[in-house]
Amino acid sequence: MTGKRSFVMAVAQMGAVNLDDSRASVVARLVEMLKEAKGRGAQFVVFPELALTTFFPRYWMEEAEAQARFFEQTLPSAQTLPLFDAARDLGLGFYLGYAELTPEGTPYNSAVIVRPDGSIAGKYRKIHLPGHSDHKPAAPFQHLEKKYFEVGDLGFGVHDVPLGGAQVRMGMCLCNDRRWPETYRVMALQSAEVVVLGYNTPSLNIHWNEPVHLRTTTHLISLQANAYQNGLWVAAAAKCGSEDGHHMIGSSVIVAPTGEIVARAVSEDDEVIAANVDLSLGEMFREHVFNFAKHRRPEHYKLITERTGAGAPVK
Repeated sequence: MTGKRSFVMAVAQMGAVNLDDSRASVVARLVEMLKEAKGRGAQFVVFPELALTTFFPRYWMEEAEAQARFFEQTLPSAQTLPLFDAARDLGLGFYLGYAELTPEGTPYNSAVIVRPDGSIAGKYRKIHLPGHSDHKPAAPFQHLEKKYFEVGDLGFGVHDVPLGGAQVRMGMCLCNDRRWPETYRVMALQSAEVVVLGYNTPSLNIHWNEPVHLRTTTHLISLQANAYQNGLWVAAAAKCGSEDGHHMIGSSVIVAPTGEIVARAVSEDDEVIAANVDLSLGEMFREHVFNFAKHRRPEHYKLITERTGAGAPVK
């Protein structure tokens, strides 16, 4: 599939990053996948959530220790500069998820979109934080995003990224955000054409007995339905496999605005997948089936913003 406005998108899935893996070794892996993506004609690469470290919210520790071990105070930092330099030399844009500590000391689960010239087009801070903040000693592991991160304060922005001779309107989110329809709709209402995201999704749900296959099924349903209902391309990169014995799902994918999966990872290791992103395909859906200006009736959707939780029927 080709079009006047198109580019090649790559998703760089990562296998396990263990506690003892150095930041330098992880960055070297990312650089190798950048090179592979370039060899496959890619112009943009999507890396996972918290791509530089193990998924540390599974461990209970003091916030100060977590921040010293796993957070970045600047991007690029001395340790991540080789990734930025390699991407600029290759002429590749990329999305990267990481743990951010602001100059004021506020911790966020963050991501950036970087243009092919190495400049940062935009930043996102995760809004839908899952898990808990209290210690659960009986659980097989913790899920402490509510302990280590603050709720994001930047909203769901859309950014212009020059790719393949086109200015692509690109939005981003992180992991649990992908399961919430409001995430995509807010970006679609800003004329987003592509949404990129990374995730670290444990295979085991510590809160209830959810079969492992449902973790992948609901992951794919969320991406496919929201791509279709908003006329978007969606590219999702996993960090997966067994990190120090803790397993996370893979199934990194690129989804077309038709809702179809056009590329999918087959392993739980470092793996690059790629697809040609024809932006005109999304335009067809946004002009016809989901023409917001013609068909949306926001006066009937007020409960979406007026209520947080479910309540009584409106009379």
